[in-house]
Amino acid sequence: MRTALATAFGFLLATGVAFGQQCANPNALGVSRVVEIDTTGGPGFGFEQFKAYDFLHDHEVVLTFDDGPWPGNTPAVLKALADQCTKALFFPIGKHASWHPEILKQVAAAGHTIGSHTWSHKDLSKLSAQEAVDEIEKGIAAVGIALSNKSPAAFFRFPGLRSPEPLLKYAGDRNLGIFSTDLDSFDFKIHNPEQVIKSVMTKLNKRGKGIILMHDFQQSTAHALPELLKQLKDGGYQVVQITGKEPVVPKPEYVQMVLKEVGGGMSDTRPVSSVVRTISEAAPAAAPTVSAPPLTVPARTP
Repeated sequence: MRTALATAFGFLLATGVAFGQQCANPNALGVSRVVEIDTTGGPGFGFEQFKAYDFLHDHEVVLTFDDGPWPGNTPAVLKALADQCTKALFFPIGKHASWHPEILKQVAAAGHTIGSHTWSHKDLSKLSAQEAVDEIEKGIAAVGIALSNKSPAAFFRFPGLRSPEPLLKYAGDRNLGIFSTDLDSFDFKIHNPEQVIKSVMTKLNKRGKGIILMHDFQQSTAHALPELLKQLKDGGYQVVQITGKEPVVPKPEYVQMVLKEVGGGMSDTRPVSSVVRTISEAAPAAAPTVSAPPLTVPARTP
């Protein structure tokens, strides 16, 4: 009986039904496993930089997306994920969250996990200690405000994966889990959807599993994702969803700093289309008519 229940739960989990979401796609990639991470002390994940915690089984992947939210591209990524009833981990830039909070709310509403990726994506290794901390904390605060003052997950990714030791210590004191990557799609350099797919699948087939770094900011990735997810499914790969044991609480002084900079109003922002709509529009001006010169027929010569 217990085995049968476990099998049934596994099917529901894989199709997204376990989370109250009906999946219309019977062949969906789904979610095979949900893991909860205790970020106490700032553990690091991703073999490119951190090798202490190898929690993925063979043919398991974690889908991660950086640098959003962004109009057009992030919604397209969300649709591709929804069509396959699967989940991802997003690392939004604070400024982008402040510009497009309604899109970040869509990410949260779809059940994805949201961490942070600094305020403006500066290379923290080139900043003073205080400037770097400000970048980290303003990013966390902006994401929290954009999510209607709901604390984001305690997951952080360094811009460019550059993580100076003092800032790793700061992240540890802040109990932020640090995400590097196992394989980088390099979609920020490859602006061709087919090449993005090839980049990911070639590296993944060689490694056999991993945390995949992509960007919902990139149009090529938004276009590539439906086929990429299909190839993951066809290749026997399974998606692991990442959740955090505890969220990270934005520091009040940085919340005020962000609100002062962006002018407030982020937490209750609605989609632009629901606030501003065109009710009348002038017809486009007609193109000027150019009269053809009269046709002159030369006289016939004998």
